[in-house]
Amino acid sequence: MKIKTPETIWKAYEKCTDYNDSIDLAETIKQNENFYIGRQWEGVTAPDIDKTTFNIIKRVVNYLIAMIIADDIAVQLTPFVRTESSSTECKIIKTEIERIFEKTKTKTRLREVLRNCAVDGDGCLYVFWDNASDDPKLEVVDNTKMLFGNPFEREVDEQPYIILVKRHKLDVFKEQLEDEGMSKDKINSIKSDGDEEYYGEDKDTSGEIVTELVYMWKEKGTVHFMRTTKDLELKGDTDTGYRKYPVSWMNWDTIKNSYHGQSPITGLIPNQVYVNKLFAMSLEHEKRMAFPKLFYDMTKIHKWSNKIGQAIGVVGDVNSAVMDVSKAADMNGTVSILVDKVVEYTKDFMGANDAALGNVNPENTSAIIAVQKAATAPLELQRQAFYQFVEDVVRILIEMMRKNYGVREVSFTDDAGNDITANVDFGKIQYDRMQLSVDIGGGSYFNEITQVNTMDKLLQNGIITDPIAYLDAIPDKYIFNKPAVMAKMQQAQQMQQAQQIMGDGVQNRQYDPMTTIQNAQERLGEQI
Repeated sequence: MKIKTPETIWKAYEKCTDYNDSIDLAETIKQNENFYIGRQWEGVTAPDIDKTTFNIIKRVVNYLIAMIIADDIAVQLTPFVRTESSSTECKIIKTEIERIFEKTKTKTRLREVLRNCAVDGDGCLYVFWDNASDDPKLEVVDNTKMLFGNPFEREVDEQPYIILVKRHKLDVFKEQLEDEGMSKDKINSIKSDGDEEYYGEDKDTSGEIVTELVYMWKEKGTVHFMRTTKDLELKGDTDTGYRKYPVSWMNWDTIKNSYHGQSPITGLIPNQVYVNKLFAMSLEHEKRMAFPKLFYDMTKIHKWSNKIGQAIGVVGDVNSAVMDVSKAADMNGTVSILVDKVVEYTKDFMGANDAALGNVNPENTSAIIAVQKAATAPLELQRQAFYQFVEDVVRILIEMMRKNYGVREVSFTDDAGNDITANVDFGKIQYDRMQLSVDIGGGSYFNEITQVNTMDKLLQNGIITDPIAYLDAIPDKYIFNKPAVMAKMQQAQQMQQAQQIMGDGVQNRQYDPMTTIQNAQERLGEQI
């Protein structure tokens, strides 16, 4: 095993960045990001033209992202061999994963990852153990800052090494290292490495930035790491005990023999440029040619005025000095047709037609759902890649539980529905016996519309007679303050039932024939 030093790690870093430069990764990402956020005329020199932007790219990409992550995510753990202990262990791990998801806002992080994946081509999530909170934490990382040792292999755990790049302002980084307990002499030796700025960094501060490298590799089956700068070791060889790299990675569209993928934006940019140019030139034509031109004889009219009611002096016959009006030719109508067709075809080929985007009146719900499902079919590869990405994140969290949790107090619900709180030694749980699956629940707009329509029909046909049961099945956002409405209905229902019971009791006492006969017999006996 070669000895790892800051110099050798920096050389490995430069080798990885050379590969990224060879595929123009940084320039592609910059262009994709600009077109996504609406900076679509950057670098164009045309001062006399209004630079109009009709951002079809953002609309389509947002739709693609929403279609993948619209559904909720749930993690299920099932044992290969079902016993009482294995079932309980799965429930404990599942409860802890849900707690971590909530604490670390994992679902928000996943949306950010998917956005990066759609715009930049790759999505990356780095999981690390936070000693301060004694829990795992998650960090979304740009694809330019997560470098693979073998750029021709996209599988994370097959990498000879992985380098996480962190960029810090020099003064802030020194304060951070001082809080970590590093000596002042060592801190003062840290200098800016002068590396070129990454996307989003301020060029004016490039001379004040220091690059920190987290170098990870596997040795004897477990992951080791070192922290270094260009010429200084911040933390030496450390064995994490993890069997998996704490990195989850996904591509939008895979590229052969490359760990980087391709964004759908890359192929849409020429279409967007065409639409912007034609719109800009069409508007410029209308600005210049929409209004009629006035022509007059300057030998007879020295100066023309458009002021209302002002007299204009002429030389010679007034009738021969009348001005003329010339109207410019209309713009070719095929221009607007071409623009509409480019926009329409772009959305259709990306699976973002009007029905999918919601630009229809949802009267025939079944037909709309069928069209929507057909439109989302091309996203199935990305959806499955995203599910695998989430599963990899969960497996990393389980590795950290196994290694770092130790004995902890946890609360969970057993098979009988009882809430149990107990101390659990996470190091003794047999994780290899568990089977992991990521379940996705339906939560899209048209699924909700279908549910509402179905409940309406059940209520109208008398299959459902309880209005509270009907309201409980309706999504909350369709009824304002739904819990309060249901509570008032329950109170009214309870009062009605109580009044009915009381009324039935009085009625029984007044009109029960057996009681009346018995009372008459008793009175008759007393008289005798």
